[in-house]
Amino acid sequence: MTAGTYWQAIDRFRAFARTEPDRQAVIYPEGKNPDGLPAYRHLSYRELDEWSDAIAERLTASGVGTGTRTIVLVLPSPELYAILFALLKIGAAPVVIDPGMGVRKMLRCLRAVDAEAFIGIPQAHALRVLFPRSFRGVRTAVTVGKQWFWRGERLQDWARRPQRPAPNRAPADPGSLLIIAFTTGSTGPAKAVQLTHGNLAAMVEQVDTARGHVPPDTSLITLPLVGVLDLLLGARCVLPPLIPSQVGSTDPAHVVDAIGRFGVRTMFASPAVLIPLLRHLEQHPTDLPTLGSIYSGGAPVPDWCIAGLRDVLNEDVQIFAGYGSTEALPMSTIESRELLGGLVTKAHQGEGTCIGRPSDRVEARLVAITDAPIPTWARAEELAGELEKTRGVGELVVSGPNVSTAYYWPHEANHQGKIVDGDRIWHRTGDLARIDEQGRIWFCGRKSQRVVTADGPMFTVQLEQIFNTVSGVARTALVGVGVKGAQRPVLCVELKPGVDRTAVEMKLRTRATEYELTKQITDVLVHPKFPVDIRHNAKIGREQLAVWADKQLKAEARR
Repeated sequence: MTAGTYWQAIDRFRAFARTEPDRQAVIYPEGKNPDGLPAYRHLSYRELDEWSDAIAERLTASGVGTGTRTIVLVLPSPELYAILFALLKIGAAPVVIDPGMGVRKMLRCLRAVDAEAFIGIPQAHALRVLFPRSFRGVRTAVTVGKQWFWRGERLQDWARRPQRPAPNRAPADPGSLLIIAFTTGSTGPAKAVQLTHGNLAAMVEQVDTARGHVPPDTSLITLPLVGVLDLLLGARCVLPPLIPSQVGSTDPAHVVDAIGRFGVRTMFASPAVLIPLLRHLEQHPTDLPTLGSIYSGGAPVPDWCIAGLRDVLNEDVQIFAGYGSTEALPMSTIESRELLGGLVTKAHQGEGTCIGRPSDRVEARLVAITDAPIPTWARAEELAGELEKTRGVGELVVSGPNVSTAYYWPHEANHQGKIVDGDRIWHRTGDLARIDEQGRIWFCGRKSQRVVTADGPMFTVQLEQIFNTVSGVARTALVGVGVKGAQRPVLCVELKPGVDRTAVEMKLRTRATEYELTKQITDVLVHPKFPVDIRHNAKIGREQLAVWADKQLKAEARR
């Protein structure tokens, strides 16, 4: 008789713990060395396996098991990985969310999940105690760190080794719920994404395939989920010092130090980490002989950043620009040599940003741009003729073993975000794109951020690439002011330090007249610093910019 279920991919992790028990699993910062650089400690595969078994044992005793929705609000740390592996070993469903979305939004999201267990740092538990209505269903609460004004279990008081052998558990059905992961809400209301045992298992295989089935050796991790996947592939995972809600504040000197000190072979990072890393290496050239590959995600990485990294790193380093979302990770990738081999020039001419071909076993298609539900693929085919009116640009939809087929909450999001095609489900990404003759996807912007003028729609990223090459421009953002269908296109601009503002504005207006796509743009507004998303500190908050631009234009009209 079995004692419940577990995520079968954990068998891979246990195999490494048996065959290479002393291999470093998680290398993490703790304090500083005399030179001011981070001091590091590590957890071996055996220690992580035993610790997660011990946590699983205690959680099971408290009633946490198959399908138990468990909020996890813990900073990147060895504790986080021990907790996550414990939950995966007993088939419980971790609920992960970005605290940076704001207290009110986060409480609303967590209330909707109605979790039964809560594992978090003291600040997270303070919210649980102060706002009990959002956590009515919680029966098991564990604090990671010091307790303040509540009682309960503390992770630090638990043993690091189990008291008895783990009970037999059966592999869960691939379609069973494994993780509930919230989107950030940076480009729309936050949604609870339902990821199954099969979805996560497919991600492991896809990551392995993307790396050419070469063992990752040592990985630098800036996104916890990537760490879970890499540990299943036998990696030594290095966690540099970072604040999850302020990834852009990560010290690039610490990143360089970690790469050199631990012989990092591969790293995953958002543009908010890669851009400062590039600047640092330009000012402090450093040989990083072990680094073999970089994977970027979270937001489109600027082509100039990719080109710059190619210049400062060894010639054989592979740099992949990745594309994915909470609902589908990864969706596509493109390596720097292909991207820089003429595709960037096309992007600067208004063809969009090439994000590569679909990932292993992922299929991508386009549907007509509409804010209405598309319940079936038959309906998508009825609307297909509309793509001609948008020059072949449509909403990207994807299907594959790693793609979430349902939202846990809100239920109506399934009507808006999924298309039923027989026994297959297509996920509507909310991103606008075109697909070329070679099967490459060209990202043109978010559907919700498109500008709809009286002359038709304008797509943000597609048009911004035309302006981003103007001397003195750090980046641009196209927004619409007014009612959709009669919006006024406005180009917001973030300038590089010390440039002549008037001269740059003149160049931008001249550039607008040179392309058919941009001729409608006559308003150019300089903004001191664009708002960005809280997870990767890279996606531009065009919604906030549109409100700002509206106020600016009204103020100018009153003068």
